[in-house]
Amino acid sequence: MKRLLLPATLFLALTGALLRAAPLQLGAAAPVVTATDETGKPFDLAAVYQGSKYTLVYFYPKAFTSGCTTQGCALRDSYDELTKKGVTVIGVSADDADTQKKFKEEYKFPFSLIADTDKKVMKAFGQAGLNMASREAYLIKDGKVVYHDTNQTGSQAQNILNFLSRESAAPATAPAPATKPADAKPAAPAAK
Repeated sequence: MKRLLLPATLFLALTGALLRAAPLQLGAAAPVVTATDETGKPFDLAAVYQGSKYTLVYFYPKAFTSGCTTQGCALRDSYDELTKKGVTVIGVSADDADTQKKFKEEYKFPFSLIADTDKKVMKAFGQAGLNMASREAYLIKDGKVVYHDTNQTGSQAQNILNFLSRESAAPATAPAPATKPADAKPAAPAAK
């Protein structure tokens, strides 16, 4: 009996896909996980979700690199606008707490940075978590993911503010069904 052998690249691709967590979809429950912040203290994401109208969890590959600095500075520069809309911002990368602290201090980030060295937060949010975080962001409201983006740097803050503006313009509840006047005739049955 012959055994079917898969080419090594196909085997690695298939097993890599199986090891990866599924990416979070819109409407998915936000991961409840505790990690370490830039001060070395425990940081409970569930507590942040409960205490905020919105929580923005943004991931970046590596502190002090140009794209990650641009991404963090864009969120810093829009921080007042974001907080006025009820957003708590949290940055996440696999950098250690000391590096996160230096990154936060140098660029005067007014938000917490998670030192996800064990990649627990990355995995909970569906990232492969092999070496470093993928650049993406999740906006959470009422414990659910309501917005997700990928590969954004300088435009990320504005994209989120645009989303929040659209969301606040949408009706909070479905409009009441239209009522028919008393003298209206019933609709004709649909043709078969």
